Amino acid sequence: MRIHFGFVTLLVYSLVSYFCSCSAFYLPGLAPVSFCEDGKGGEDCQTVIQLFVNLAFRFSLIRPSENLGQVLFGERIESSPYKVSFKQDVKCQAVCTKSYKKGNQEDVTKLDFLKMGMQLNYQHHWIIDNMPVTWCYDVEDGQKYCNPGFPIGCLVTSDGRAKDACVINSEFNKKNTFYVFNHVDIKITYHSGASEGWRGARLVAATLEPKSIKHTDEKKTSCEGGTPMEVPGEFNEDLSIIYTYSVTFEENNSIKWASRWDYILVSMPHTNIQWFSIMNSLVIVLFLSGMVAMIMLRTLHKDIARYNQVDQEDAQEESGWKQVHGDVFRPPRKGMLLSVFLGQGTQIFIMTFITLFLACLGFLSPANRGALMTCAVVLWVLLGTPAGYVSARLYKTFGGEKWKTNVLLTALLCPGIVFADFFLMNLILWVEGSSAAIPFGTLVAILALWFGISVPLTFVGAYFGFKKPAIEQPVRTNQIPRQIPEQSFFTKPIPGIVMGGILPFGCIFIQLFFILNSIWSHQMYYMFGFLFLVFIILLITCSEATVLLCYFHLCAEDYHWWWRSFLTSGFTAVYLFVYAVHYFFSKLQIIGAASTILYFGYTMIMVLIFFLFTGTIGFFACFWFVNKIYSVVKVD
Repeated sequence: MRIHFGFVTLLVYSLVSYFCSCSAFYLPGLAPVSFCEDGKGGEDCQTVIQLFVNLAFRFSLIRPSENLGQVLFGERIESSPYKVSFKQDVKCQAVCTKSYKKGNQEDVTKLDFLKMGMQLNYQHHWIIDNMPVTWCYDVEDGQKYCNPGFPIGCLVTSDGRAKDACVINSEFNKKNTFYVFNHVDIKITYHSGASEGWRGARLVAATLEPKSIKHTDEKKTSCEGGTPMEVPGEFNEDLSIIYTYSVTFEENNSIKWASRWDYILVSMPHTNIQWFSIMNSLVIVLFLSGMVAMIMLRTLHKDIARYNQVDQEDAQEESGWKQVHGDVFRPPRKGMLLSVFLGQGTQIFIMTFITLFLACLGFLSPANRGALMTCAVVLWVLLGTPAGYVSARLYKTFGGEKWKTNVLLTALLCPGIVFADFFLMNLILWVEGSSAAIPFGTLVAILALWFGISVPLTFVGAYFGFKKPAIEQPVRTNQIPRQIPEQSFFTKPIPGIVMGGILPFGCIFIQLFFILNSIWSHQMYYMFGFLFLVFIILLITCSEATVLLCYFHLCAEDYHWWWRSFLTSGFTAVYLFVYAVHYFFSKLQIIGAASTILYFGYTMIMVLIFFLFTGTIGFFACFWFVNKIYSVVKVD
């Protein structure tokens, strides 16, 4: 599971304070760091290797700089008490001792929390030289998997079954017993620059092996063999846990610094299955999209040819979608709200496109932690102008006159909902004492970005949008609305909207599984090329599904297409929410009301953003389609 409680289980990283008080290519902007032995380096060559932990160690002395994305995602990194100097091996060095007194209620609570962490497979995440310290072990078919984290311990249940990490050691066999991993063997691999004409060395890998070893004296520790460090299920006597570590260095000049992430990304689980599933999904979606497009083009071609035939004596009486030409561009109900949604959806669409494009170029690789979220937030702030312009232009087209209300809602409504949700989640983190809580200063900075940059840019866009003339429609609108005939079940609004979201969701649900894993289970997501391809397929599918259903409704002489086109593809977000609920119950081990509220609170933000994004795609596709077909027919 992902280790920061800000998204899964609030107090994961506080455990340490209880203990001790694609094929990767490297992105521009991250310069390599050279390391030298003590006394042999200059100002540009470091001797001490900092070992950082993801989220707060309360005993930290050094706090590295963090970008906005890391803070928002709760990826707070701080220094650890582990002392590592380049090419200086360490053997079974004690770090600290944590004692639990049987009669002390505070110690009882801390030990219970430690046991809960082992039972739910909580993990540590360490960082050396901007790389995760990985735990590599063998899996099926002779494959090796390198996990960017390692468990705090494991549990053998009362029926003798070993859970999770306990299967790595046959000595973990005592029933109803917890085994804490209180020792790590760290191996750091480096690439020497002597053979290439530059001084020092660069780190290319950092791996470790967690062990459970019972020490009796912090001053006389032995890490060879020994009995495992047991934490009994019943706290009947005092307990002391001594934490130790060993460090070894290994030179490997065959691994280049630019490709040092390869061994992590290549070994990610189910990579082949993911590739096959993605390709299979894309083929299916492309085939269905082709079928939809072919049917639409052939049917429309016949309709337009029949309506435009010169000899009107033999022509059939007008029927279908041409019958509603005098009402199809009648302004929608709640036009103000629709225009606001479309403005925000346009902002999100442009932000998503640019972010994924930059990720495909490698600028937002996993090596640059927090870069993806930082890029998205900055782009959203700077894209207030298109949001204001689109909202104002469409609102004017709908005949709206309350332009002040329109621009204020565009700037404040949807961002306000997201911020209120986010602030509520952060309050829960503050109350629970989680280190993943966003500092008050960061919240003030977010508000400053919103009101100081995004809102003024939205006003600028709205100004130019209202100065432009309303979009000219190809046909005139009748003064008296036409009566809509009785509709069949499939052309009624709700069934059509529900069906419209199925196909777009079908092209993303496989990628959605891996994206949720990266958010909640701390698995690295790096296949941005496939994600960008799925993004394009999603655009096509949302557009075609919405246009197809819009055509059916117009043929049934139902001209209320404005909102329906937005909700048809926007309903994909509802399927996303249902899938998130399924993922919560089937994949995550979350306990406690606060954790559950956090999960669904952050999920609702995702659902709202996806709703605006997909709804906007469907609306503009349908808007183009309706304008196109009514501009090529002859209307008497």
